[in-house]
Amino acid sequence: MVAISLGHNTELEKLVKFAVASEDFQSISGHAGHAASFLVFEAEAGTDPVEVARIDLNENQTIHNFQGGQHPLDGIEVLIAGSAGGCFVERMKARGITTVVARDIPPATAVAAYMMGVIGPLTEAGMCQCSHEH
Repeated sequence: MVAISLGHNTELEKLVKFAVASEDFQSISGHAGHAASFLVFEAEAGTDPVEVARIDLNENQTIHNFQGGQHPLDGIEVLIAGSAGGCFVERMKARGITTVVARDIPPATAVAAYMMGVIGPLTEAGMCQCSHEH
């Protein structure tokens, strides 16, 4: 595991639970809606992120295919992926999850960067580009 030194972000004074899309459990994966594997971190301002679990979704549990009800990502507060479309951002927002896009940095570094305010959430989802009905 990578040790990351965090700065202090007064807006994030509580323990935050993150899911980072990662097919290989080493790097951040793109296309969040199709992601099936996630690293779960907990982080608090002024401390290093700690990997606490890993989530493997089946094909029907990926957000792109998910039909509703309880989901293994429920309870996550921030989800980080290499890319995310408008549909994904809206679906996560409806579940109380903030979506963040980060590329080319290790998962723990992305968590630390969010906690320090270096990267932020996607705030405008834009128009859905999916080819299926919602």
